Order: sequence, then structure tokens, then C-alpha cells
Amino acid sequence: MLLGQNPAANPSPKPEAVESAAGLSPGPRDLVPEVAGASCLLTPSASPIDMVPEENGPTDRHLLEENGKPVDPTEWSIADVVNYFKEAGFPDQASAFEDQEIDGKSLLLMKRNDVLTGLAIKLGPALKIYEYHIKVLQLHHFNNEALSC
Repeated sequence: MLLGQNPAANPSPKPEAVESAAGLSPGPRDLVPEVAGASCLLTPSASPIDMVPEENGPTDRHLLEENGKPVDPTEWSIADVVNYFKEAGFPDQASAFEDQEIDGKSLLLMKRNDVLTGLAIKLGPALKIYEYHIKVLQLHHFNNEALSC
């Protein structure tokens, strides 16, 4: 606040005004389900399906579909999980999933802390694996499950 200004005359901006000024749209955020109190959005405006693949970054669309239909991680074996992360650009880290015997069902149950501390992999790749892959797979799986109810 500037000197000489009355706090009542300049109330804090409303969240909508801040979002608008930052170029954010409040609408899509309201439509995304929350998991354990945290938003499932990767960024304020990102859609997991529309992400452009980057080096070990956002999920490549072909990893989420097989023969034109969404993949079902609940059917994945440990080897399938390992192959998924090798194809996603994490060949060195994929063996950690094998060492910990992570199959598809276990993968969908993983939390951020499990990936960061339970797999004994470096922090950078662990963050990318969770944010751009595990979280996206969970979002797709639970959204598809909700739609079939």
C-alpha cells in the first residue's frame, strides 16, 4: 500500500480480477475434480490431453492411448509399468518401479511422496514422473471410471 492511501478505499482485488489480469480463466478450474484436497490440474490452463511432449516433460498423447482407445493401467503388469516409463523417456528410472514391484494398480495408488522418497530416484526425474505421468494416468483413470458409473 502506498503512503497516504486509505485501506478501505483500495480493498484487495477479487480473485477473479487477479486471474483475469494474469490471463487465467477461472472456469475450467471449477470443473476439475479434487483429489485429497489438491487440484488435479497440472497448470492453471493445461489439459493433459493437449500437452505438447517435451524432454521427459508433459505426457505424450500416444502413451495415453492404445489402438485409439484409452489405456487401462489397472491391467498393467510390472513389466508394462517399466516399459511405459522407458517409452516416456525415463529408462534409468524405470528399473526403480521393477525393484519396488509396482504394477498398474499400485501405480494408480501412488502419491507424490511415494515417488519422491520411496523409489530412490533423483528428485528432478521423480517430480517429472509424478506430475507428467502418474498424476495424468490417475486423472484419466478416475475420470473414465466416474463417467462409466
